Amino acid sequence: MLFKNITIINENYDVIKDTNVLVQGNKIKYIGSEIPKAYNGEIYDGKNKVAMPGFFNTHCHVPMTLLRGYGEGLPLQRWLQEKIFPFEALLTDEDCYWGTLLGISEMIKSGVVSFTDMYSRLETLVQAIEETGIKANISNSYLKFDDNEDYFKDRSYKDTEFIRNYVKTSVHDRIRGDVSIHAEYTSTEKVVRQISEYCNEANMNMHIHLSETAKEQQACKERHGLTPAEYFFKCGTFKNKTTAAHCVFLEGDDFNILKENKVTVSHCPTSNLKLGSGIAPIKTMLEHDINVTIGTDGAASNNNLNMLEEVNLAALLHKGANNDPLFLGQKDILKISCLNGAASQGREECGCIKVGNRADIIIYDFDKPHMQPAFDVLANIFYSAQASDICLSMIDGNVVYKNGIFTNIDMEKVYYNVNRIKDEKLNLLKL
Repeated sequence: MLFKNITIINENYDVIKDTNVLVQGNKIKYIGSEIPKAYNGEIYDGKNKVAMPGFFNTHCHVPMTLLRGYGEGLPLQRWLQEKIFPFEALLTDEDCYWGTLLGISEMIKSGVVSFTDMYSRLETLVQAIEETGIKANISNSYLKFDDNEDYFKDRSYKDTEFIRNYVKTSVHDRIRGDVSIHAEYTSTEKVVRQISEYCNEANMNMHIHLSETAKEQQACKERHGLTPAEYFFKCGTFKNKTTAAHCVFLEGDDFNILKENKVTVSHCPTSNLKLGSGIAPIKTMLEHDINVTIGTDGAASNNNLNMLEEVNLAALLHKGANNDPLFLGQKDILKISCLNGAASQGREECGCIKVGNRADIIIYDFDKPHMQPAFDVLANIFYSAQASDICLSMIDGNVVYKNGIFTNIDMEKVYYNVNRIKDEKLNLLKL
């Protein structure tokens, strides 16, 4: 496909107007003012359109779209124990498949080209990811409290081995397998060490929750005499590339530990605010050169997977929290939500629009009242745009969404099935 006479945000985050972008296969082959000679393929008219790199949603529990709005008004621990865990115990593989399709459709519609997920039933997630064309790093998070437990006898390990072997034989690299420990408070030190050693030997990425609430932070210090960051470091968890979600209550040497071990922080502002957890110290993280990214968290605690909305909130929230209107400017938030996210997943050819990179391109329609005039293109995208302004999503050179239509998802079937599942589970919970 040739994007003709379009405005782009290039690898240096500069706005280049009236240029042409040629995509061949899964890569960007050419960017320039001239139309490549002898090109006779599909041409996309870029008038009043802006091409931007796609977002990387670095912390999600995508099948939890099935629990959207369930268990409202409870703090994190009660929300998990009284509502979420009982509902999830009833979910089947098929249920998670439909929930995953719903979540992927929501992410694609809001500009996401890849996501980092922590859940279970990975075979069903793989099926949905394969069908839709999105990219993902997926993991089954270990969640057990018994010191007698053995990771290698747990479904989390079996799922991890499944995805590890699946990736080895896949004809593409859109799907990648990670290892996951849910959190310090949902595991034991014995198993955390076991999983960390396995992750290091397998040379896989790690995905955890870290310092999400004040209660978690304090309880960890009481149990171990260490903060959660110090505890996971001691257990060897950070030896491989790690994404740590939330990190609201980092303190003291935690920042240096994350920096020195190249741990990525997935900042989830909506979830942290909605659950009353607090505001993550993003400015301090960036001052320590920590790789900060953006995640939506699950739809049960957000309550949506609208990545554009999440990025907008992150940009505004920290200007106010730091009394600094210049903090997290447009180019900063673009880097955090795109390039940093790609780096966290280990996707080196992704995260910005340049020749040789993967063709992960999102097109915004500026022919809208709230998008005019355009003094600052990036400001319009991050402060004015809505997800409905995204008119095309391309992932690895394939158009997966165009003018409100998903290429590979039958939304009527998705809507029918997720509502059927909701009714079935509610009836079972009432028995």
